[in-house]
Amino acid sequence: MALEQKISELQSDGFCVLKAHFPKAQIQSCRDAFWPILAQYLQQHQNTPNRGPHRYFLPMPFDPPCFTPEFFFDPVVLQIVRSALGERIVADQWGCDVCLEGSQHQGLHVDFQRPLFPDDPCLVLPPYILVVSFGLIDITLAHGPIEIAPATHRMPRHEALAAIERSEIVIRPVPLESGDVLIRHPWAFHRGTPNLTRDPRPLLTIRYVRRWYNDDSRDVNPLPNTVWESLTTAQQALMRFPRS
Repeated sequence: MALEQKISELQSDGFCVLKAHFPKAQIQSCRDAFWPILAQYLQQHQNTPNRGPHRYFLPMPFDPPCFTPEFFFDPVVLQIVRSALGERIVADQWGCDVCLEGSQHQGLHVDFQRPLFPDDPCLVLPPYILVVSFGLIDITLAHGPIEIAPATHRMPRHEALAAIERSEIVIRPVPLESGDVLIRHPWAFHRGTPNLTRDPRPLLTIRYVRRWYNDDSRDVNPLPNTVWESLTTAQQALMRFPRS
């Protein structure tokens, strides 16, 4: 993998994929621990999807092996994130997006839609948020992968939507094999696609932000003190989560 190429792709397209980056054994351990948590959540919330029909978001636990420092402090991922956001960054969200059989195409949208400057909502700003995602299964085209409209993170939203409608920008599906890591700008227009299988499609997400930025747009679980104390000082400086 050429690091400079991935940084360039992130800058130009608004996303890049690191192939086979996380060890599959870590993904499997996380998946095995997470399945009963997901099953219990779906049993309780089956009829109240919070991301559209048959789509759910839930905060991820910080208990190992669902949480492992390698997911948050990978040096290559952090180097790419810092290339866009600078050195002073923190992780402030850890969650899972799940779509089930029966889900539909989402409408094209951007994340964190509340503008930083409400008096000039179309102002194109340097990035201050990046989203790092990876699947707990192989996310094929049948499992409902994310689709992203390249380069729309650098355009005013009305211009980006018009270019997509005129087919000047073609939306790309982003299937992910177990271990692949997707890094994306949340202002690139994107959408979820239908899961055509009977298997839940869990996509884990870590959000990194510039240290001065703060919002509570998604629920997060508290970080247990036992886990906090197991981290190095440098790792603790990267984690901005409530503690328990």
